[in-house]
Amino acid sequence: MRLHDTMTGAVRAFVPVTPGHVSIYLCGATVQGLPHIGHVRSGVAFDVLRRWLLAKGYDVAFIRNVTDIDDKILHKAADAGRPWWEWAATHERAFAAAYDALGVLPPSAEPRATGHITQIVELIERLIDTGHAYTGGGDVYFNVQSLPEYGALSGHRIDDVHQGEGVATGKRDQRDFTLWKGAKPGEPSWPTPWGRGRPGWHSECVAMAHEYLGSTFDIHCGGMDLVFPHHENEIAQARAAGDGFARFWLHNGWVTMGGEKMSKSLGNVLSIPAVLQRVRPAELRYYLGSAHYRSMLEFTEVALADAARAYTGLEEFLHRVRTRVGAVPIGTWTDAFAAALDDDLAVPAAIAEIHAARADGNRALDAGDRETAMEKASQIRAMMAILGCDPLDERWELRDETVAALGALDVLVRWALEGRTAARAERDWAAADAIRDRLGAAGIEVTDTADGPQWELHHPAAPSPVEA
Repeated sequence: MRLHDTMTGAVRAFVPVTPGHVSIYLCGATVQGLPHIGHVRSGVAFDVLRRWLLAKGYDVAFIRNVTDIDDKILHKAADAGRPWWEWAATHERAFAAAYDALGVLPPSAEPRATGHITQIVELIERLIDTGHAYTGGGDVYFNVQSLPEYGALSGHRIDDVHQGEGVATGKRDQRDFTLWKGAKPGEPSWPTPWGRGRPGWHSECVAMAHEYLGSTFDIHCGGMDLVFPHHENEIAQARAAGDGFARFWLHNGWVTMGGEKMSKSLGNVLSIPAVLQRVRPAELRYYLGSAHYRSMLEFTEVALADAARAYTGLEEFLHRVRTRVGAVPIGTWTDAFAAALDDDLAVPAAIAEIHAARADGNRALDAGDRETAMEKASQIRAMMAILGCDPLDERWELRDETVAALGALDVLVRWALEGRTAARAERDWAAADAIRDRLGAAGIEVTDTADGPQWELHHPAAPSPVEA
């Protein structure tokens, strides 16, 4: 297996530190708001990496952190008039739901920054003791010039470094970066030997990676926007503290719209629930995982629809085989598929192999060659399972049935509400009330709004013992 390492800028052979075991750290969400498809692309891309390693027989420790204390979280919570911890927890649940909806395997552990203050403080103490960090104005800063190798990941020259933190009076050099922020009125803080405060973003991942994966681990993943300053500053702290840290650095490309990175500041976001109104979860996962992880994924409605059709074509073939030949087991992937994923997770080539198997299978099925058709179908299931969207997996089939049922229910309810609206227009109140009562008995609550009647599905109340 060969992977592209951002540090060396080359695709090189991957050999884990410990034979048979792979350790991976993925920079997870800063839970400041609701997730959009750009946020979850890394989750899908590196879920494929994890599934492929598992399929190859490795034991995989996969850590994905949650940044639950951050300037943006504090500001947005304050603007909304909500406690910061509630704001963070609410959006952490939204991210968890998005990952689950797209079939991303849960991590081995999902540590929160606020749950590892002790480890963060201990890391900063080591950096201060070794002369790589210093206190100033209640904050703690990392001395960038104390580490000659600084800039090795991003290629930044020391003279060109801009941390994006603004001007800080406590810094000896504006190229230095913040490890710990001194307490401010109204903000959460924790006690430390140098005073109360809260962690800086760059220290959190270093402390948590060390806690769960040790001083040296195999792979560090994240979006390409994290290369600088976040990952560069992680490396600086880890190396200054004496850790080997990550041996491979993998970075995924952005989801773009109109050639620009999808972000809330640009206003060109697409929330997961909104997209799932147009395509099924498995189709969205297929779309997000279809491009090479290092490439940009330009979002268009046409591209999304094309991906959904491609997925549906595979699904329909498997259903044909199941109907005409019998239950389709999960077989084994092809050599070409394995070669593609071993070549820096070349998913586009892997998908081409899957569709080639489908074409062969359809021809075999049309020719009455049931054995070949079943072989191709079982191969497709195995390969699609690695991509996390096997159409015959119970997870997707059950969810698809639920989506289809809700869609059918929506058509029927709206038809009934149209009849109710017509009755109200004719002042036939008895007929209108009868329609509403029948819907209510079925657990459908109707609310009249300025935009017309809206409905919600509620479980019908259980009858009381007296009524029973």
